[in-house]
Amino acid sequence: MISIRNVSFSYDGKNSVLKNINLDIKKGECILLCGKSGCGKTTVTKLINGLIPHFYEGCSVTGEVTVNGENIFQTEIYELAQMVGSVFQNPKSQFFNLDSDAEIVFGMENSGVNPDIIKERLELTTQALRIEKLRHRNVFSMSGGEKQSLAFASVYAMNPDVYVLDEPTANLDERAIDILKTQIKKVKSEGKTILISEHRIYFLKEIIDRVIYIEDGEIEKEFTRDEFLLLNDNDRIRMGLRTLDNRISWKNKYNKSLKKDKLIVKDLAYKYKNKEVFTKLSFEVSSGEILGVTGYNGAGKTTFLRCLAGLLPFSDGDIQYNGKTLKRRKRNKLSYMIMQDVNHQLFSDCVWNECKSLSKEVDCEEISTILKAFSLDNWKQHHPMALSGGQKQRLAIATGILSRKRILLFDEPTSGLDYENMIAVSGMIKKLSNQDFMIIIVSHDKEFLSCTCNRQVKI
Repeated sequence: MISIRNVSFSYDGKNSVLKNINLDIKKGECILLCGKSGCGKTTVTKLINGLIPHFYEGCSVTGEVTVNGENIFQTEIYELAQMVGSVFQNPKSQFFNLDSDAEIVFGMENSGVNPDIIKERLELTTQALRIEKLRHRNVFSMSGGEKQSLAFASVYAMNPDVYVLDEPTANLDERAIDILKTQIKKVKSEGKTILISEHRIYFLKEIIDRVIYIEDGEIEKEFTRDEFLLLNDNDRIRMGLRTLDNRISWKNKYNKSLKKDKLIVKDLAYKYKNKEVFTKLSFEVSSGEILGVTGYNGAGKTTFLRCLAGLLPFSDGDIQYNGKTLKRRKRNKLSYMIMQDVNHQLFSDCVWNECKSLSKEVDCEEISTILKAFSLDNWKQHHPMALSGGQKQRLAIATGILSRKRILLFDEPTSGLDYENMIAVSGMIKKLSNQDFMIIIVSHDKEFLSCTCNRQVKI
């Protein structure tokens, strides 16, 4: 079904990202691509769906990639779209419509499918994936999990032979991951070939047939499912892989002796077009404390952070800092928010300048220390948009640290991060708490929250 033969690749024609990759995938197999951030997983997926070389000028590629006997490099992208369907880490990057129904059928309409067949396929997709709640909706009013399900549905409607998924759970809660898991099992039962690049791997244990471990652009090791599940924790951590078991207990580590600066949120509520997003939210957090905020996709966690940061006005309640009510502008001056979609807050022409632009007080030594801690020191002259998803995430966190604001708000800071970088982010956040920063983290990542936060509240 899929054959990769002696493929080497470079985005700039100089620095190799993939080195002599050889891989055969049989029809109906479900393959997991794993490895540390930046190892080349996403690049392999781009070879299979045709983004490489069709959408990358100045790149260098050797070797051959075939899908169903068709040479990817010599096949038009519209023809590839009928064979290979892709679900990206950020589903918004693949949307073309505001209306969810129009988005599901867009690929078929674009391919000139008969309108009667389009209607039939829309209903079949809705029933097969159980996405009735996604119909007749505004795409940009959806939660992250709903957007990911919609992206999957738009691919399913096209009925491709091959599914390529790149970090599909990066921003999903456990309930949304269970839905995605069910969807993947559904297409596998239909005999489809599935290739998944992922860091959060626990949910795939029952589905995968083989695991391809990539290191520094090379296939380092190949496992059967049984071999992979027998990895002990030391081997798994050495390979930079996340937990294989999501049954992680929460340990409350609240330090009651904290009596420094205090933020009090009292009966906070937010409405959008007369619809309550969240209501009666109350808690306290002190400087030096790390608070985790959890809840399902769509519960209002990101909206809550935006209210705290002064980016949105809340409809009811109060936010106080050391006993004084914080107006919107003051909240904005005190806090810095690292967004879930970090593409919205990376502006400079290179990584170094991105860090330098945060504050006049930031010196070069401090920037170098942060970049080294987040494994970005070798990328300081690269454009932020040329980084991998995990590298962008780490850069955004670095800018938050360098902003010197006392309240740091993190929205899904570990999306797209491997084990090694998750631990690095956790360690850096703990150091910030020791420097009396007040830290609030929205996350679905139980592994990260359990090793980082003092306590949690649920929206």
